[in-house]
Amino acid sequence: MSLKIKDIAFTAYPATNIPRSRKFYGEILGLKETMAMDFGDGKWWIEYEIGTGTLALSNHTKPSKDGGGPNIALEVENLDDAIAALEARGVKIAEVFPGATVINSPGCRFCFIKDPDGTPINIHQCR
Repeated sequence: MSLKIKDIAFTAYPATNIPRSRKFYGEILGLKETMAMDFGDGKWWIEYEIGTGTLALSNHTKPSKDGGGPNIALEVENLDDAIAALEARGVKIAEVFPGATVINSPGCRFCFIKDPDGTPINIHQCR
């Protein structure tokens, strides 16, 4: 019997500072918060719906020390416009390779930014 996985329910990112993360994801990236659960002990679970998926932030776990780990790709209409908007908001585009911030592949173009905890976010445009 197969599992028949049909979609991604959510992608969860650790957040060490909930107000700072809410500002980054809500104000800088412009995502709409669709759910926030305060567990009353300083622990939070916050969700942002993106298309058919959900990005969840929580301070129940800690990010990896090197910023590795989970990764989400946010599809944009125009990568160059998205980069310009991010830079205007003070977001640095990460170097993927020395001197290269944008990767051009046969099927897509993309770059990476990092959230306040150093977790990578892929800004992606299909060709």
